[in-house]
Amino acid sequence: MSPDRPVGDLFRRFRERLSAERENDSAAGRENGSAAGREDGSRATAAGPGVGRTDAGSRDAGLARHPPRDAAPRRRRGGKGGKGGGEQLNVPPAEFTSYYGRPILKPPVWRWDIAAYLFTGGLAAGSSLLAAGGQLTGRPALRRAGRVAALAGVGASTYFLVNDLGRPSRFHHMLRVAKVTSPMSVGTWILSVFGPAAGVAAVAEAAPLLPGRGVLGLGRRLLPPAGHAAGVVAAVTAPALATYTGVLLADTAVPSWHEAYPELPAIFAGSALASGAGVGLVAVPCAQAGPARRMAVAGAAMELWGSHRVENRLGLLSEPYTQGTPGKLLRAGRALTAAGVAGALIGRRSRVLSALSGGALIAASACTRFGIFHGGVASARDPRYTVVPQRERADRRAADQD
Repeated sequence: MSPDRPVGDLFRRFRERLSAERENDSAAGRENGSAAGREDGSRATAAGPGVGRTDAGSRDAGLARHPPRDAAPRRRRGGKGGKGGGEQLNVPPAEFTSYYGRPILKPPVWRWDIAAYLFTGGLAAGSSLLAAGGQLTGRPALRRAGRVAALAGVGASTYFLVNDLGRPSRFHHMLRVAKVTSPMSVGTWILSVFGPAAGVAAVAEAAPLLPGRGVLGLGRRLLPPAGHAAGVVAAVTAPALATYTGVLLADTAVPSWHEAYPELPAIFAGSALASGAGVGLVAVPCAQAGPARRMAVAGAAMELWGSHRVENRLGLLSEPYTQGTPGKLLRAGRALTAAGVAGALIGRRSRVLSALSGGALIAASACTRFGIFHGGVASARDPRYTVVPQRERADRRAADQD
């Protein structure tokens, strides 16, 4: 660029030349438009391409009807406040399918052993409470049955949990930290406290079998008080063991588990009480089964209330609990629970009827736990249970803002 032709002069000349070209084009367009109007008629009646005409102008000129350009567009039916233009499109109802044949949420990778872990953990918790009741009321048969069942239940729970983890070392690694915001971490520590306490309490029941002299005689004298203390520790941690699994399921993104967060802990607590009461009814004479019968009534009430809520309160997300395998399991659980409670109250003096009632309560607890587990898995596999509640929540937020 030479210094005698600065950039400002070049830009100014370019703008002047551009303005002149636009004025020439506008003048030519006006002349062409006037000629076309004289030859073909007005713009409203012209038939040439690119012109706009009205229905009235087309009728006067003897032309075919043409979509008018001077008419207001039809309002879309529906819509918020009747606003919006254009014709309503006939769109078929949305089908809730997943991308590339995959669900929106990844279903839980847990297998049946986690459902069994839920059941055996609740059985251990309920049995320890039963043992504490027998210990406080002076019923040795009830105390013994509860302690042995608690040890068996926590042992089975540990096996199912480690089997799901794949390697026993992973359970040990979970004890490296204590994170109160993680239900899994809290549950690991609860199980670690409950297990040894239940084991000591159960071993203490073997103290009368030891000789009265020597080292074993010392164990015979020390085991009963140690068993009493361990039984109290197990009973104190039993409610947390029975309910933390419900919190664990509700803390996931699985729709039917997450939305049922108020009911799952109550269902699992009632199921644990009912299963523990079932142990007492099966293994204890009728004369000492009074606390077991009362515990059966309390546990059945909590379990039936929670099951009714999750099957009716959640709207669309209640469907997985009422259909297919989960629905069958939960219905069977309700029927067995009602039969077990009725048999426990009626058969106060019948050893056979009490044992049958206890077996029904234990089976009901297993059906309830497996039904809740499979219901959540079913809700994660179907994208409808993820998409529809999200849209409903978005619509409610939009309505609240308006």
